[in-house]
Amino acid sequence: MRNISKPVFGIAFLFSLFFFCIFFPNLYSLEQLKEAAFYRKLDKNTVQCQLCPRRCVIPEGRRGYCGTRENRNGVLYTLVYAKPVAIHIDPIEKKPLFHFLPSTTAYSLATAGCNLKCKFCQNWEISQSRPEEVEYRYLEPLELAGKAKASGSPTIAYTYSEPTVFYEYMLEIARLARERGIKNIMHSNGYINEAPLRVLAKYLDAANIDLKGFSDEYYAKFTESSLEPVLNSLKVLKEEGVHIEITTLLLPGFNDDEATLKKMCLWIKDNLGADTPLHFSRFFPMYKLTSLNPTPVESLQRARHIALDCGLNYVYIGNIPASPAENTYCPRCKKIIIERRGYFIVQNNLKEGRCKFCGEKIAGVWN
Repeated sequence: MRNISKPVFGIAFLFSLFFFCIFFPNLYSLEQLKEAAFYRKLDKNTVQCQLCPRRCVIPEGRRGYCGTRENRNGVLYTLVYAKPVAIHIDPIEKKPLFHFLPSTTAYSLATAGCNLKCKFCQNWEISQSRPEEVEYRYLEPLELAGKAKASGSPTIAYTYSEPTVFYEYMLEIARLARERGIKNIMHSNGYINEAPLRVLAKYLDAANIDLKGFSDEYYAKFTESSLEPVLNSLKVLKEEGVHIEITTLLLPGFNDDEATLKKMCLWIKDNLGADTPLHFSRFFPMYKLTSLNPTPVESLQRARHIALDCGLNYVYIGNIPASPAENTYCPRCKKIIIERRGYFIVQNNLKEGRCKFCGEKIAGVWN
């Protein structure tokens, strides 16, 4: 007699597997791991991550500080490769990048995780979560680059959480994007080691780096990190020819005193140049600092005046709707070059990268 139990079992098993993959895609793709870049073996079962300045020593079965890199049998894996939790098309001004392809859009993405623990984080729901704690969509770099190209956006932005923790994913997308004529930008905390940053910088066109304060005490208290690696990242990006803009969130009473701001602005001028755009952003109660008041508008205006007095040419204020400090002004004739309303440009007086009124060259990437 013919035995039909085996094929019936096979069909049932395949149907069950199909059902499982459809309704539990996260669990299915969890094991589709990629070996991490930039780590070394300390012994048979212990590794040390070399991606960021923490240099986490990770025993078998454990993860590093960021929660996105795990040691399995002496091999370090990234748990967020091809697992974006957010994909949006944003105005590039939202990054914020004010001197890089204004009025264009950026195909923007993030995975879960961060290598800092900022008490004021605005995207803490994804940045302070482990990969398995948030919903994601499995999207290989080639497919993502294709979607970015189809969107018509001239750039891909690695943003929202911290791009350093999805380094391997970002790097592969950036390579594919470059091949397709798409530019790459990132908004990052800058807390990354020099070797991986220099590899990445070959494919980066622009970066906005959060310079969260200007002392180790501030970094330790509010981010559980340190200042010097961020300053080094800024210098490396400058050396590699990446367009740089800086964002500093002003925390009232903690990083907004005149002496600290002057010291920071002079460092930017001396090490990165007077044409480096600086964005002072207004703090609103968020995450673990809900009892702290928003930054007074007067403090932001004072910070901007300090930066201008230090010789920086392009200084902005963010998170204040319709502020004149959102506009770009000519350093020579002081007329409005680019007038902004939030993320939208209402007036552009650039002519071939120069002020149309006096001919002064305006630093940036405009074409």
